Amino acid sequence: MKPKSKHIVISVAATLAVAVAGTITAFHLDRSSEAHAAQMPQAAEVDVAPVIAKTITDWQGYSGRLEAIDKVEIRPLVSGTIVAVYFKDGSLVKKGDPLFTIDPRPYQAEVDRAAAQLAAAEAQENYATTDFARAQRLIGDNAIAKRDFDQKDNAAREGIANLKAAKAALEQAQINLGYTKVVAPVAGRVSRAEMTVGNIVSAGANSAIMTTLVSVSPIYASFNVDEQTYLQYLSQSAKGGSVPVHLGLANEDGYSRNGVVDSVDNQLDTTSGTIRVRARFDNKDGALLPGLFARVEVGGGSPHPAVMIDDRAVGTDQDKKYVMVVDSTDKAQYREVQLGPLHDGLRVIASGLKPGERIVVNGLQRVRPGDPVRPNMVQMAAGPQPAAQGS
Repeated sequence: MKPKSKHIVISVAATLAVAVAGTITAFHLDRSSEAHAAQMPQAAEVDVAPVIAKTITDWQGYSGRLEAIDKVEIRPLVSGTIVAVYFKDGSLVKKGDPLFTIDPRPYQAEVDRAAAQLAAAEAQENYATTDFARAQRLIGDNAIAKRDFDQKDNAAREGIANLKAAKAALEQAQINLGYTKVVAPVAGRVSRAEMTVGNIVSAGANSAIMTTLVSVSPIYASFNVDEQTYLQYLSQSAKGGSVPVHLGLANEDGYSRNGVVDSVDNQLDTTSGTIRVRARFDNKDGALLPGLFARVEVGGGSPHPAVMIDDRAVGTDQDKKYVMVVDSTDKAQYREVQLGPLHDGLRVIASGLKPGERIVVNGLQRVRPGDPVRPNMVQMAAGPQPAAQGS
């Protein structure tokens, strides 16, 4: 081979080598870029809402029981046989409505006998009074002995006393006759009839209960509050102030009824560190029954500004509570927060957040600190309000 041809071959070989090396380098660069891109976290789409600020009044929740204002055990005041029952079990009655009738005939006979004795006493008293008046005229002329005069005076006084006794006996007989008709002493709801027609009842404090009657509206809710709540909210009720309360039942998420504190006990239980409180609520629909479990929240104090978020935005990290704040570059940042009470379904944040900051409210489990996110802006909505917890 000639020298010139050999030089050409070497040049072509070198060119091919450079081209192959460039291709290999480009291939490795492309594979490295793909690997780096594969390692980059994908931006998760999450719902993001701005932290809101409101002026609120603090509320504290407690557990209690509903109680009737009036509860009456209906017992017989006279003995006899029940001849009538006028109510249906569980029905509503008005004050004065008849409930039972005890056989009135023996007591009517006693009234008649007492009335006859009263008539006899009236006649005797009238005769003795007239006779004494005659003796008074005769004694002035010494036409009657002093002994006879004294006897007539005594007879007149006995006649007056016997007349009073006869009137009292008739009144007692009439009272007993009235007791044969058992009526509702208060308006409310009756229980079942424990004694039915044909049963014999006996009078007295230890007699059998015929039925029970409880008032319906208003109704009490009794609960215990801690010392701090009393000092902060309820001490003003002792000075005649009105303390608002809300009531919720076991099947309700929130608080459906409004009321006021009716009374606070006169001393603190040093064993439990609580004081007994009773709140009053209207119950015109009769839906509230004595004995039902009640969730009660007590409000008070001065309105103050508060930072509030949806409870769903709060995560738990061992013993810490945190939220994911979305910064200006749409990256999630871990932020520890201190929680306050619930208010209208939103969680009060005692510290850790400022109004207007964006936080993840839905999709918290899909992001980690430093991850990019695709924020879907929503409004801060109140979630379902849990049952109030007693202290």
